Amino acid sequence: MRGRGRGPIGTWPAVVLTVVVLAAANPLLNRWTGPLRLVAAVGVSALLLGVFRWAGGTLADAGLAPGTLARGARWGLVLMGLVSFVYAVGALLPDTRSLFEDRRYGGMTGSEVAARVLVVVPVGTVLVEETAFRGVLYGLVRRTRGAVRATMVSSLLFGLWHVLPSLHLATAKPALTSVLGDSAPGSALAIAGAVLFTAASGVLFCELRRRSGSLLAPMGLHWAVNALGHVVGFLLR
Repeated sequence: MRGRGRGPIGTWPAVVLTVVVLAAANPLLNRWTGPLRLVAAVGVSALLLGVFRWAGGTLADAGLAPGTLARGARWGLVLMGLVSFVYAVGALLPDTRSLFEDRRYGGMTGSEVAARVLVVVPVGTVLVEETAFRGVLYGLVRRTRGAVRATMVSSLLFGLWHVLPSLHLATAKPALTSVLGDSAPGSALAIAGAVLFTAASGVLFCELRRRSGSLLAPMGLHWAVNALGHVVGFLLR
């Protein structure tokens, strides 16, 4: 990826095109399962990187410069260890254990959880979301408007990306059901809370991307939060 800002299309047309691709991909990635979802996730990631290259994005803009990968990997490993510790403590303490309980794990087997942790989460979730939000969108906006504006745009869209996955959150999580109830207003509050929470998480992911200079740092944290959440939820079913 060469020629910062000198691609056939400008930065903002590329941002709009990226958002259009994500809007089309979001319902498909939330509906499809198995190999189809994984293939779609890889395809969407490749397409978004193609848009990025078309706009003149560089490897450094995307957080993929070879010189930063080792540093990003170190950040990622430290963050994985930190999340593991926090989840273990939270799952063991009676006052916080209910936060990890999830009815969706009731009928799952150990092999299904392992597939989610080792394949579905890293490819079907982390790859596509980090490429899109902390790689392409963040990289495009940052080079013309700076890191603060890039963080705002990326994080807001990251929050909205999670509307569909949150539709049944209020009934899936016993801790939320006991507070919000099984109703339309309760579901709406759960969705709004999920969007705000993931937008705030996006800010943290962007800051990790900025400080480490590598996409691997937010990827490591993103995988740990999602994948280890599956493990803890399964063990507490």
